[in-house]
Amino acid sequence: MAVINYLTTIQFEQGAIELLPSELDRLGIRRPLIVTDQGVRAAGLLDRVLGTLASPPAAIFDQTPANPTEEAVVAATAMFKDNDCDGIVALGGGSPIDLGKATALLATHPAPLQQYSVVDGGVGRITDKVAPLVAIPTTAGTGSEVGRAGVIVMKSGRKLGLLSPYLMPKVAICDPDLTLGLPPMLTAATGMDAIAHCIETFLAPAINPPAEAIALDGLRRGMANIERATIDGSDREARWNMMMAATEGAMAFQKGLGAVHALSHPLGAVPGISLHHGTLNAVLLPAVMRFNRPAVGAKYEALAQAMGLSAGVAPDEAIARLTARLGLPVSLGAMGLNRAALPEIAQAALKDHCHATNPRPATAEDYLRMLEESY
Repeated sequence: MAVINYLTTIQFEQGAIELLPSELDRLGIRRPLIVTDQGVRAAGLLDRVLGTLASPPAAIFDQTPANPTEEAVVAATAMFKDNDCDGIVALGGGSPIDLGKATALLATHPAPLQQYSVVDGGVGRITDKVAPLVAIPTTAGTGSEVGRAGVIVMKSGRKLGLLSPYLMPKVAICDPDLTLGLPPMLTAATGMDAIAHCIETFLAPAINPPAEAIALDGLRRGMANIERATIDGSDREARWNMMMAATEGAMAFQKGLGAVHALSHPLGAVPGISLHHGTLNAVLLPAVMRFNRPAVGAKYEALAQAMGLSAGVAPDEAIARLTARLGLPVSLGAMGLNRAALPEIAQAALKDHCHATNPRPATAEDYLRMLEESY
């Protein structure tokens, strides 16, 4: 049986952003560092958050890269220490929230950051001294606001996961209205990230029926609402359901993920090109699902039912068609990846922490075949 531990405080409602001051007060955070990115600032969402506060934050770090890096974590940590901050508010998609987690860690633990990665045996090195973190998602995708993990591109060039219950945000403020202005393609890409999380964690082999039930509910919501949210960004019902799908996908993470993420993590660290994590997951899902099908038994039919598929339509085919309907790239080649990178990615997937929780053991040759099918 997997450890079942749900989870952290979640404020989930339209208008929940107004609860930020009371939550900061409850946590004793008086001098927060706000971690965000330029896109969130340009969209006016940072100003909305600042407008809820009676006094300005101690500092604002708005230089989070699309794929957060150790260099950015070091810069944010320096700002945290220089301004005598006592907590972090992470505002944005998965990148600012993951960067916020890593900053909360490095602000209270000795460098370098990579020593805390899962693959380097770092889970036990992370203590309860991690600075308190409030997460406010502005996309409906990663669910990092309720997750124990953060993924960072290290100075070594590897994209590695940090994992600890101490990295869990103390509170997640999930306000679906913050996603109303999200552009269609970002809505689609982040939504497919949420759907990928629900599928992978449901298929992961650990025995955790509550997590599986949550993942299937998130999958139902995601499949029923992603096209609505992409077509009409002002559809508040669809936005609410997509944010819930993202939150549920990450609530079920404790079962583990699998080969999709074992591949998308190193793909997200390929130098010279910035590949969106959610789009990568959408592109990789069909090949990985076909690979895993012999090992998951009746779960494949349960996926089809949760996805609302007609008889005879396979879940992997449905995902490929959905990705195309949403207007996302349908292959790694269409995303601009050089085919020459595939063998190295296949080898890197074997070292990713998600490799161990795939329902069917995969070799480097298996990973290369999945990449070729996705190219």
